[in-house]
Amino acid sequence: MIAAVSRRIVVVTAVHAPSAPYLPEAHASLCDQELPDGWEWHWVVQEDGATDEVAPHLPVDDPRVTFRQGRRGGPGVARTVALAHAEGEYVKVLDADDRLAPGALARDLAALESDPAIGWATSCALDLLPDGTTAGFPDDPPDGPIERGEVLAHWTANGYRTQVHPATLCVRRDLLLALGGWMALPASEDTGLLLALDAVSRGWFSAEVGLLYRKWDGQATGQASHVDPAERAARMAVVAARARALASLRWRGP
Repeated sequence: MIAAVSRRIVVVTAVHAPSAPYLPEAHASLCDQELPDGWEWHWVVQEDGATDEVAPHLPVDDPRVTFRQGRRGGPGVARTVALAHAEGEYVKVLDADDRLAPGALARDLAALESDPAIGWATSCALDLLPDGTTAGFPDDPPDGPIERGEVLAHWTANGYRTQVHPATLCVRRDLLLALGGWMALPASEDTGLLLALDAVSRGWFSAEVGLLYRKWDGQATGQASHVDPAERAARMAVVAARARALASLRWRGP
């Protein structure tokens, strides 16, 4: 007998035309996920723009997939707009060119369901290199809870590099909405959200691999504009200021 589905984790993906060819791999990684009884996933794919180049790469026969388009504003805007179609208790990020590792969604749910004081969850990410090999990250924290302020402290002390990857984020939908979604920045919008969450809520890190983070020439973080010194300094300043302002309010979530 199949248990009735009553609860949902919404997977949000922002996509633009250059990354669209990787969508079938992202979808396949979702289809490989095994969820607890009574749970389902819903994939909301939001194009940053309105072209004819994305839809052909999406499955046409999977009712769990919703595709929307809108005017261009960057990945943070696309993800935030996608929340209009995210009807579920939790929101999971999956970039269009990345792949979930087996068990990733189940582990996120286990962490968030086991402790109502945990507002968000992250996991180990491996870089997926063009030759198909993977590379790890040396600064992963221990498996378990992340106390408020830990991410900001590490980020500040280590050249604006977080010890957990924002592309692995799974978050309570209400908390995500309360913080306004992703930051209105041309880049680092996901880091800005992660640090905002860290300022108001405890998190979780799973040491098991949850994401294969693709490295390729067309990815946004590989472009020269992403490392422009003046813009990067401005982004980091506003990300830090927001996190510290939230911490000073002493508001706690969830």
